[in-house]
Amino acid sequence: MHTTTDPNTVLLAGDILTWATTKTNQVGTLVKLVAGVGVIVAIFGAYWKTKSWVATVVAFLLGALVLWGIANMPSLQTKVGSEVNSAPQPKHVQVAPREVPAAVDGGHVL
Repeated sequence: MHTTTDPNTVLLAGDILTWATTKTNQVGTLVKLVAGVGVIVAIFGAYWKTKSWVATVVAFLLGALVLWGIANMPSLQTKVGSEVNSAPQPKHVQVAPREVPAAVDGGHVL
């Protein structure tokens, strides 16, 4: 068992699951933050390299699309999973054996 700073307090399995959920949420928030900073750097980099507003707007739109995808990852996984599971199943095909003609007269086929 894992103890906190107080030696009389013991973490139980429910507390560990709560801790793991909290850490998972914190990591998800950190990933979103890093992606957001990367998008901002990419937008400024696009403007700095090209001095073009078109390239800057395209970088902004692509960055927004990436951030939207990261933020909505659970719902996208659910949608993709449901589409994969509802896809038509392949049909079983039976192949009939081919009849080989009998050879007659030194290998000539009739």
